[in-house]
Amino acid sequence: MESTISPETTVGRVALRVNDLDRVRRFYETVVGLERLREDGETAVLGAGGVPLLELVADADAPVRRRTEAGLFHTAFLVPSRSAVADALVRIENDWELSGASDHRVSEALYLTDPEGNGVEIYRDRPREEWSVEEDGSVRMETLPLDIDELREQRTDAETVPSGTTVGHVHLEVSSLSAAREFYVETLGTRIRQRFGPSALFLATDDYHHHIGLNTWNDRTEPTAGRGLLWFELVVPDRAALDEARHRFAARGVETTSRENGFDVSDSDTINLRITVND
Repeated sequence: MESTISPETTVGRVALRVNDLDRVRRFYETVVGLERLREDGETAVLGAGGVPLLELVADADAPVRRRTEAGLFHTAFLVPSRSAVADALVRIENDWELSGASDHRVSEALYLTDPEGNGVEIYRDRPREEWSVEEDGSVRMETLPLDIDELREQRTDAETVPSGTTVGHVHLEVSSLSAAREFYVETLGTRIRQRFGPSALFLATDDYHHHIGLNTWNDRTEPTAGRGLLWFELVVPDRAALDEARHRFAARGVETTSRENGFDVSDSDTINLRITVND
C-alpha cells in the first residue's frame, strides 16, 4: 500500500526507563559510543554530533520487564560508514559481549544487549542501488552470516560513533501482529516493506527498508509495563503533517495526548509513540 504518513518522516529519539542510570549510561557511552549531551541525575541524554538520540530516565522502582510483556526488541543506531561499524565491533569485543552479527543484504549489523536487557543494533546501510526490490515493491532482506574478521580490518579505533549517526529504526515485540498492523499501517500510515511469514512486519515512511519492525517471535502476550522502552519518536516535517497524523488517529477513535510540538499516542500494547514536528 502507499504510505499515507509524510515520506519525510524520520525516527527521532528513543527513551528508556532504567533502574541504574549510571551503569546504563556508561554502556551507551563506552560500548555503543554515544556522547553525553546532558544529565541531571534523573535523566541522561546521549547522542552524536550534538544531536540527541537516546534518553535514559531513572526509575529505581521500575519492575524488571516480564518475559510475557511486549516492548522493545532493539534500538538500531545507524552509523554512516563501514569503519564506524568496525570500530563498534572492537569496542564491543573489548568491553562487552557481541550477541550477533548479520548481513541483511541491505545492511550490515551488530547485535548486543545493554545492562538491563534492552536490545541494541549498530548497523550501516549498503548503497540503495545495491538493494533488491521485488515486483510487489518490497525490499529483499535476509539474515546471512557477517564476516567479522574482515569487518574488523576496517577499524579506525574511534571511541565514539561519528557525527551523522541516527536512530535508523526501532524494532518492537508485540502481542498481536494484526493489531500492531492496524495501528502502524492502517492508522499511522506507514508502508509495509517486508513480511516474514505470519510473525514479522517491517515498515517505513518512504522507500527505506524499515523505520519500524514488529515481531511476535517470543510470544509476548501482555502490554508493556516495566523497565525498558518508555517511548520512541517519529519526527514529521511540518505542522500540516502533524495535524494529518493526529486526524488519522482521531478518525479511528484512538486517543492522543498533546505535548509541546506534538502529541503522544499508545499502540495496542501500550507502547508509547511520540509524534513531533520538526520546526
